[in-house]
Amino acid sequence: MMSSEEVRAALLIEQKNEITGHMIYKKLSKRIKDRHNSDVLMRISEDELRHYEQLKALTKMEVSPNRLRVWFYTFLSLIFGLTFGIKLLERGEDQAQLKYSELINQEDVIQKILKDEEVHEQELIGMIDEERLNYIGSVVLGLNDALVELTGALAGYTFAFQNTKIIALTGLITGISASFSMAASEYLSSVQEESEDARKTAQKSALYTGIAYVITVMLLITPFLLIPNPFISLLVTLLVAVLIIFAFNYYISVAKDVPFKKRFVEMALISLGVSGISFLVGVLVKTLFGIEI
Repeated sequence: MMSSEEVRAALLIEQKNEITGHMIYKKLSKRIKDRHNSDVLMRISEDELRHYEQLKALTKMEVSPNRLRVWFYTFLSLIFGLTFGIKLLERGEDQAQLKYSELINQEDVIQKILKDEEVHEQELIGMIDEERLNYIGSVVLGLNDALVELTGALAGYTFAFQNTKIIALTGLITGISASFSMAASEYLSSVQEESEDARKTAQKSALYTGIAYVITVMLLITPFLLIPNPFISLLVTLLVAVLIIFAFNYYISVAKDVPFKKRFVEMALISLGVSGISFLVGVLVKTLFGIEI
């Protein structure tokens, strides 16, 4: 059983979390165009404020919101999308629910707040309809293909050419050509009907695939443009590839509620495995044909 001082300290922490959540949801509700989503966020913001007032009645103290946290989640939602920002915020609220459960026998009002928090999560999950998540399959296609194909190609080029400028130029030509090819393939595979809506959807799928591919290509080639030693460049490129895989899979795990570790390890092993095989192919080709550049 927690002492009265421990309960009060915990309530003050949660009181601060509630007023901070109120500010975050309020700001987000004003920044999104969808009226339904905006209304839901505003209602949740008002609930958070009510929770704050209920806790204030217990603690007899005013607390100010965490301004840095308000700015952080608002910024995160604007850059990476409303879904990602809110889901990440909800993970924090899940931790808050665990703290509430420790106090549930202390105050009846805590039980009411806990039930409201559970309703919030369900409303948020049901309300989100974000375009970028509707086309996440196309992004995955472009990202995966670029990582596997280009890391492998750059590894092979590294031993075959051993010249960073030539490797970068060859990789850029390979990557850009492949991005157009992949985007065209995605468009053709996505067009199922002759309707205008179907064509627009296919065009957007192709665009997301192509953009993801090109961005990945540029990130992977950059080390060869900045570092004169080709083998060090390759190591940095492989590190960049792992960081891209980590960041992307973390984003998906938060936004889509899917496991992170398994997907990250699988993508990383495939990408690095193909790079290793391609490097050996480059060694074999150069040895067999005696090519010197």
